[in-house]
Amino acid sequence: MAGTKMLKLPEVLEEIEMSRAAFYRMRARGKAPRLIKLPNGQIRCRRSDLDDWWASMEETAA
Repeated sequence: MAGTKMLKLPEVLEEIEMSRAAFYRMRARGKAPRLIKLPNGQIRCRRSDLDDWWASMEETAA
């Protein structure tokens, strides 16, 4: 897993241009990018998971 970019939640929210509340509503519906909770309690998203999510959104819109 070395070399995998891990994004902080604020970075994800900025990239997808979404509020935290809207993101968590989407997550509750199972439509948000996959998040990882680190042992210290911080939340991260793998760059690859966010890229995969973007690709799935493009397919949905097509």
